[in-house]
Formats: sequence, C-alpha cells, structure tokens
Amino acid sequence: MSSRPELLFPLFASTETLAGIGPKTAKALTNLGVEAPIDLLLTLPSSIIDRRPVPTVQGALTGSVVTTEVEVGAHIPPRSRGRPYRIEVHDSQTDFTLIFFHARTDYLERILPVGARRIVSGKIEYFDGGIQMSHPDHVVAPDEAGSLPTFEPVYPLTAGITQKAMFKATSDALARAPALTEWVDRSLLEQRLWPDWLTALTILHRPTPEDGAHPEARVRLAYDEFFAHQLTLGLARARDRAQPGIASRGSGALTAKIMEALPYTPTGAQSRAVQEIGADLGRPVRMSRLLQGDVGAGKTLVALLSMVTVVEAAGQAVMMAPTEILARQHLAGLRPLAEAAGIVVEILTGRDKGAERRAKLAALAAGDIHILVGTHAVFQPDVVFADLRLAIVDEQHRFGVAQRQMLGEKNRAVDMLVMTATPIPRSLSLAQYGHMDVSVLDEKPPGRTPVRTALAAHTRLEEIVGNLRGAIAEGRQAYWVCPLVEESEVVDLTSAETRFKLLRAELGEGKVGLVHGQMPAAEKDATMAAFAAGELLVLVATTVIEVGVDVPNASIMVIERAETFGMAQLHQLRGRVGRGAAASTCVLMYKAPLSKTAEHRLRTLRDSEDGFFIAEQDLQMRGAGDAIGTAQSGVPRFRIADLEQQADLMAIAQSDARKLLHDDPELQSPRGLAARQLLWLLRQDRAIQLISVG
Repeated sequence: MSSRPELLFPLFASTETLAGIGPKTAKALTNLGVEAPIDLLLTLPSSIIDRRPVPTVQGALTGSVVTTEVEVGAHIPPRSRGRPYRIEVHDSQTDFTLIFFHARTDYLERILPVGARRIVSGKIEYFDGGIQMSHPDHVVAPDEAGSLPTFEPVYPLTAGITQKAMFKATSDALARAPALTEWVDRSLLEQRLWPDWLTALTILHRPTPEDGAHPEARVRLAYDEFFAHQLTLGLARARDRAQPGIASRGSGALTAKIMEALPYTPTGAQSRAVQEIGADLGRPVRMSRLLQGDVGAGKTLVALLSMVTVVEAAGQAVMMAPTEILARQHLAGLRPLAEAAGIVVEILTGRDKGAERRAKLAALAAGDIHILVGTHAVFQPDVVFADLRLAIVDEQHRFGVAQRQMLGEKNRAVDMLVMTATPIPRSLSLAQYGHMDVSVLDEKPPGRTPVRTALAAHTRLEEIVGNLRGAIAEGRQAYWVCPLVEESEVVDLTSAETRFKLLRAELGEGKVGLVHGQMPAAEKDATMAAFAAGELLVLVATTVIEVGVDVPNASIMVIERAETFGMAQLHQLRGRVGRGAAASTCVLMYKAPLSKTAEHRLRTLRDSEDGFFIAEQDLQMRGAGDAIGTAQSGVPRFRIADLEQQADLMAIAQSDARKLLHDDPELQSPRGLAARQLLWLLRQDRAIQLISVG
C-alpha cells in the first residue's frame, strides 16, 4: 500500500503535461492550489454559461449571454483615440452592433469579414436605444459551431490564467481520469441517486442540456472528501485503540469521600461524562476522548473524578494547562477536594528550580504524588512517573500534536482526555475530533448566576466609568478588556496601557491592575493573584484572561471594541463573570457605525448565553477557518465540501467510514481496496501510512 496505484499515475503527473500548459502557466496554477491534473479536476466551475444558440438577440435581457448566427455588415473604425471599433451585424430578426476597444483593424477584418456569416456569443447590453455586444467571447464560422461549448464552465482564475486555458487543461485532465471501482456504499448511492465518481466530474466540468444543474454530482464529490477524511481519522482511532491500554477500575472509596465534601450535587451532564470516562478507563484499550463544555459547565470536577478513578486503581494522573495562571487555578480548585480523600496533588511549572524541583521529581517517580498539575514543564525528559495512567490536556488547541505525543510517551498505555471550554459546532467537532469519542457538558451547575449583557456605544465611556466607580465603592470587582497592548497609529483600537492610565486616574491609584501577554510571567501572576485576593478591584487586561481565570467576586466585565472580537472569544470572556452569587453584567462597547454583520454578532451575544448556539451562529457567519481562529488549525480545508452547510453529510461519512473499518479494518475487501484508491486520489497520505504500518 506504500506506493500509489499505477492506474492513478496520469492524474499525478506535472501540470505541464496538460494541453496548453507551459512552465509559466503551471507556476500560475499553483496559486489555485493546482499542482497535478487531479487538483484541476477538483477545482470545480463556480458557474455555467448557457451558450445554446437562439435565432435572435431581440428581447434578450440586459447582461444575459446570447449565442446567435449573424451576417456581418459595415465596419466603423473609431474616429478618435479611446473610441470603440464598431461592426454592424444582422441576425434573423434584428440589427445590432459588436463593440471592440483597442482591437487591431486587420484582426477584426480577418475574423469578421464583411458579408460573411458568423456565430457570435457574448453579453447583451442596451445603449442609446440600440442593442450591442461588447467583445464577444466567441466568434466562429457556422461550420465550426461544434467547437462552441453548449454549456461553458466558468472557473476560478488567478493572474496569468484564462478561462480558455482552464477549459483546455481540464478537458485533457478529464480524458486521463480512469473509471474506478465504487467506494460509496451501494445502498447510499441508490438512495441519493448519486452518479459514480467519473460521471460526477464529467457532469460538473462538461455539462450537457440533459444534466441541468445536477446538484447530486457536487454532493457526491463533497461526500468523497468527507469520507476520505473520516477514513483517515478512523484509521488513526483504530491505531490508538490497537495499542494496549491499562484497565483502571476504581473502588469508589475515594470518590465517595470527594462526593461527601462537595458543597453541591453534580449535574446530570457531569455524572454522565464521569460514567463515560470511567467506562473507557476500565477497558484495556487506550482512551482518546474529548470533553467539551460551555463556560462554567464544570469540567474541572469531571476531570478530578476521572483522575481519582485512576488513583483508586493505584495509578497516577497528570493535568496539563497552557499557562501557569491556569495551572495554579486548577491546583486551587482540585487540592481541597482531593485532600478530603487523602490524595496528594502537586504542581510543576517552569518556576520550579533546584532542590524544590528535585524533591518533586523524586516524589513523582516514587509514586508519592498521585495527581500532577503542570504546564509545558511536564514534557521535560527528567519528569518520570511511577505509573502514569491518565493525561488530561486542558484547552488542547494550545498544545501541538507532538507535545501531546511526548506526554503519551511517559507511559505507552496512557489514556488521553482532552478538554475544551470552547463549544464546537457539530460539523467542526466531526472534522477535528472525529477520531475521538466525545462527552458534552450542556448543563450549568446550580449557583451560576445568569450574566446580563448590554451593548453600549464608545461615546458612553464616561457614563460606564461612572457606573463602575459606584460598583467598586460597594466592594464589587471588574474586568476591563482591551484589544491591544499599545496604541497603534495604523489600527484605531484602545490600548490596554492607555485605558489602565485613565482608569487609575479616575478610580484610584491602588485599585487598578494591568495584565497583558507581553509582561514577564511573574509580574502577570502577581497582578492576577492580587486581583483574586481582592486587593485590586479593577483588572485591565488583553485576552490573556480569556480562559480559566476564576474570581467569584468579579461581577462586571467591560469589553472595548467588542466588534473586533470573534463571538466565541466574547462568550469566553463573558464567562469570567457570573461565578459568584452577585448579579453580573457584561458590557460590550463598540465603535459606531457597526456593519450589519457586527451588529448581528453582538445582538446574538446579548440575547443568548448558550455557547453551542453562539458557536453555530459564528460558524454560519464567518466560516470554518475564521470561526475557530488560527489557534485551532486542526480543521481540514476541503476543495468541494462545505463544513458549514453540509454537517449532516459529514455525519453520514463518519458512520460509513467507521462501519467500513469495523467490517474491513485492513481495507482488503473490493470496497476497501476502492477506498484505498480514494485515499490516494485525495492525498490522504497519513491514512495510507497508517494502513502500511498497521
């Protein structure tokens, strides 16, 4: 399986081997992501022009494309520079004019000689009471009518490439495409009335009057992309599961002590997630599970109870956080409950040095530390566990795949739980985490107060500062979030530095703190600690506080230039308040006038606290690439399929891929071998490696 089937060689040749493509055009094609004939076939036309001939242009709508046979009349060269060259023509019912700018007389006399009959095809315009066609797309003699495409595809272009070049090259690529054995399940094919792969490509690139728009052809090719992607994820999942795991079955004794110490009852969603994770931990295969929950849905408790199960089975667990602030906060949340059950929890960060670090490492290696909370420092080679069974990665998109693998290497059989507080729309979670099992926390624990969200124009700054003065006089605390650290002449956004100075002057020297990503970690942590302890009443910050900072007394959140943030990010920031008993408010300040889209985004946030609903809205408005931002770049780019619009198709592809791999894990059946060809076609080399290694 390690080499591409010979049948597909012609589709992976250089584009220079295609008709009409030289070195220069081949280089230009790379701007469209086209490096081989197969890429050209997967670059579908954006629209189709109907060039079926009609007897006359009479009655044609302005802007419509008309193809008709004419007799060429008088040539009228321009009287002065900049004026067009005009040629009078006559179809079966009316006269009209062909218009050419900057055209050479000898060329026009050659292709449109007076008295000759020609077929012209182009866009119709009405000007000065007459009908005209500027620069016809096609001019051919009647006996060459067959060379005119009846339905002409319109391709995306880039500098140095014309429609004619694309048409010629795709025709050549199509001629090389072989008929392939079907990889789509027969019943799905019949139920959806899908054509086979080659027919679908032919219909879309070279449609005939019988084909019409034929949406099924496009849907079928979109399915192929999703199916290949899900096969890749499925093979990765199978490989993970093939690696032996350690069954960790808890006695429930320590869990019972923690449940007694809990000041509240877990939600149904928390209990369900704990059961799902517990069942995975109890199996002798490696767990690979995603725990996603909305802001404040209580992931930390689920993480703790999962780690306790492992400790009950005499193993160790590690919980990774992307920043020291977040790691210390996890420690503060976990330790009191863990200690109630006699479980030792320790933290390891880059700050640990010398004798203190050596002592922690010795305790970890001896098994005296049951749960370790840490940052990237946990990846160091000298960090050795006695028996690591479970690794929990929080806000996983901030860790690279390689780092997660290094964590797994601390113990080959380690179970992996990935947590994210960013609700992910279903289609994206299928695309990104299709190889994992998913647990969702969709209920809020009791005691979380709803956050009232208000929109306010920037012009009301003084009024907002005045209200804030009154609130902090009552002992309340507030976050004030700004989009930039320093003022920029290029971008007109309020900087954190400027706002910090203004608020300090207005509210009092010792009451306002500042944190941003460019500060030294120790300084940042000290300011955050002072805010958490209530020594500072207002914290001016950039988005470093987006994830995980927990100060129950903070009940006010002001976000400046809210229209410049993504919806998911605004929802995350808002989740920093409403953690205590006090009524909480989030003020989204914006600079007028707002675009329609920005207004819709801010209103959606004002009207909803449901992170999953907000994430779906964000995806619809901004598209997959932007909605998840560069941080979560694990989402594949599809050429034909549309993640936003075709989530249901992705779900079908996932269940099909899982069923095929269940029935034929090595892809050796006729359909399995056909699926291998699809993986080669769509360059899923990772999947091919997984089969080869498997």
